[in-house]
Amino acid sequence: MSFILNIETATKNCSVSIAEKGKTIVCSELADEGYSHAEKLHVFIEEVIAKAGITVQDLAAIAVSQGPGSYTGLRIGVSAAKGLCYALNIPLIAIDTLQTLASQANVSDGKIIPMLDARRMEVYSAVFNSDMTIERGIEAEIIDENSFKNYTDKIYFVGDCAEKCKTVLTAANFVFLEEVKYPSAQAMSKISFDKYQKSDTVDVAYFEPYYLKDFMIAPSKKQ
Repeated sequence: MSFILNIETATKNCSVSIAEKGKTIVCSELADEGYSHAEKLHVFIEEVIAKAGITVQDLAAIAVSQGPGSYTGLRIGVSAAKGLCYALNIPLIAIDTLQTLASQANVSDGKIIPMLDARRMEVYSAVFNSDMTIERGIEAEIIDENSFKNYTDKIYFVGDCAEKCKTVLTAANFVFLEEVKYPSAQAMSKISFDKYQKSDTVDVAYFEPYYLKDFMIAPSKKQ
């Protein structure tokens, strides 16, 4: 059996799932404003393993969100994943956080732009086609009224930036899917299994999260 443990801690959502052959069997998650990842993560891991009726020895691999996202959240998730992989001698799979978030948009047309809140009007973003191929890679950018104006297709925004961004991103082809707020380990299952089948893994000893700290600097206004 190809059981994979998926761990997503890049945002306020502490999320863990067990998947078999790319399909989620069980998932435990909590989006907490207080970032309770340190307290919840190992509890959730034990919980999903028990609910799936397996043991850690049944795991074929562990997948973890690689970022971008919260520095502390990513460190907690990656540390737990690496420790388990090392102890069990199984491969580690790194999953792009924004890909996981974008895959939660159930659309068949246009483009999907996942955005994660950074600070002020800054976001982490990428652009995917509706078939989940990458249109534009990950960037840290400042959102203003001219952002994404070069896209004429329907644009579906997902992530935790709707509240601050929808007042400036007002083009007629822009749609905010506000129900898709945080990446979830449920959505990692197919991605991690595809990578597992291709042996697309990372080095347990040397892997580090992708923090993406280089923000654009807004020019100061002339007096």
